[in-house]
Amino acid sequence: MTYKNNVILGSLFALSVFAMPANSAVSSSEAARLGQDLTPFGSVKAGNEAGTIPAWTGGLTEAPTGYEGSGQHHINPFPDDEVLFTISASNMDQYDEYLTDGLRAMLDTYPTTFRIPVYKSRRTHAVPDWVAENTRENAVDAEVVGKGEGIDGAFAGYPFPILHGNNEQKAWQVVWNHLTRWRGVSVTRRSSEVAVQPDGDYSLVTSQQEAFFNYYNPEGSEEELDNVIFYYLSFTQSPPRLAGGAILIHETLNQIINPRNGWGYNAGQRRVRRAPNLGYDSPIAAADNLRTADDTDIFNGALDRYNWEYEGMREIYVPYNNYRIGEQGTPYSEILGISHLNPDLTRWELHRVHVVEATLKEGERHIYGKRRFYVDADSWNTLLLDQYDGRGELWRVTMGLAKNYYELPGVWTVLDVYHDLQARRYHVLGLDTEEGSTRKFTNDVPNRRYFSPASLRRRSVR
Repeated sequence: MTYKNNVILGSLFALSVFAMPANSAVSSSEAARLGQDLTPFGSVKAGNEAGTIPAWTGGLTEAPTGYEGSGQHHINPFPDDEVLFTISASNMDQYDEYLTDGLRAMLDTYPTTFRIPVYKSRRTHAVPDWVAENTRENAVDAEVVGKGEGIDGAFAGYPFPILHGNNEQKAWQVVWNHLTRWRGVSVTRRSSEVAVQPDGDYSLVTSQQEAFFNYYNPEGSEEELDNVIFYYLSFTQSPPRLAGGAILIHETLNQIINPRNGWGYNAGQRRVRRAPNLGYDSPIAAADNLRTADDTDIFNGALDRYNWEYEGMREIYVPYNNYRIGEQGTPYSEILGISHLNPDLTRWELHRVHVVEATLKEGERHIYGKRRFYVDADSWNTLLLDQYDGRGELWRVTMGLAKNYYELPGVWTVLDVYHDLQARRYHVLGLDTEEGSTRKFTNDVPNRRYFSPASLRRRSVR
């Protein structure tokens, strides 16, 4: 079954005739490679010559025995896997070609505590058949709009499984694959975030998050997107000084037509206000200035303040199949170390990634002068991100610890971690091992009024 509708976005995109597509899609014969020598989502199906990256054979699509359904904390499907070797400050030169600048900086900055335990590589990413079918159709239809500000001709699948065009166009395509990647239809979760101080001290900020990925609406079509990729709600539940606050986001597909729409609810004033600053480098209060608005989800939002360059493919060590750090009952105090997560709970594997560099345009403003993305070739999740200050010095190292959510199926991050090398602090999003459940996925399609500003105040209570 396919939910893709090949009708162009009619009246919506008639408004954007001034923003012509930046490049043409691939041919039908090229798209036919998907599911053949390429995976259904566009990565090379074969393993590498060294045998250290295996061939993709379908991914992980079945839950292990004992798993009862979405919302239950995941059972590790690879309990017998052991650490092959550990990279530390003392031996990192042996693995230099497989390390990012950010990982080398972490090893240099925290030489006695940070390490990278490397396990057998397992290519677990998979998508439902209907997402794979839509991805094949997107490959010949999807186009980047303007200078990366949006996409046209795509729905319910990766828009650019086969990269094409010049390096700038390929960079836009990689980032848009990340922004529209498969993460289910609807998801809810109660989790906490923390800013960990240099002495290891931290305070939890707990919230309830709800998202509907309108781009993957099983009852919708391209013409019914109304230019919204997803709707997102977050209600802060603790600590008391922040409790009752909420934010609502409508994330747009074509940002020339309409930039992101955001609203905030202030519990003290009991008012909903437009929040035009929920983007770019606006600071996030709960992150203690360690995360910007566009750091959320590793990266989100508009591409327009940067020049983009695709740097090709690399094989590097990335945090993958991280089930252990998400096991129910693991105390946050065991997960959160001084300066970084407890490395004994992490799992790193060798995978292929797309490398994209973004350099701040002359005359534009952002706290990051340069950003280098390392995007998983299978799932299109950005798993590592090096961020540089205005002087060109490496400042922040971001990590997305990924695993396969076999109930979807598909790979997404468990925890997002933001390290400030200069302040020697870090921030963590997604802690839920002390909660009774984890992310719960459904195929429910909510009424659009559920994600309206009018409903925000009614649902926000201290």
